[in-house]
Amino acid sequence: MIALASLLLIAGGALGAALLRRSWVRRDRSVLGLLLAGWAVLIGLLVAAFLLIGPVKGLALGLAMEGIGALAIIWFGRVRRKAARVRDGDVAPEPLEEPGRFWRGVLRALLAGPLGMTAAMGVAFCVTVYLPGDPRTRIVLGGLLLPILWGLAMTWTLADRRLLRATAVLVGTSTIGFGLAALGGAA
Repeated sequence: MIALASLLLIAGGALGAALLRRSWVRRDRSVLGLLLAGWAVLIGLLVAAFLLIGPVKGLALGLAMEGIGALAIIWFGRVRRKAARVRDGDVAPEPLEEPGRFWRGVLRALLAGPLGMTAAMGVAFCVTVYLPGDPRTRIVLGGLLLPILWGLAMTWTLADRRLLRATAVLVGTSTIGFGLAALGGAA
């Protein structure tokens, strides 16, 4: 039963994603029907899985399998571009395509690693201190939020061309985050 439901949910996720993709590609007034049909398929299959399989297992299976079907539509609909030659002076270089210098790479790694982690810790501590609810739940949520925030800080720092701006933002976020967490913990 679960195998058949999984296949149906994958097919339904692909159908819903295909309808949504078609509505996003058209960009005219007639897309409302496609948009509503896509969301109706996705939500309807989740409700059916909820009712037929069970509230916990059905929703988990529905979300996972519909996501797999939607990812298949995205994968097969990707655009492959041929590498075009760009003449010098045509466009500005992308931040990560410019010639690198060793000292800038080391500085970016130091900014993204330790300083990005302290900024993420400051924000996670603020969430832990100020979030309402049971203290154990807040601690777990803050701990789960820390690697996500650290990854975001690292990504932003490594993609930013201006090192002084990245340094100022990370130092400011660390200072404000830990300061607000200390003020909230003292109250």
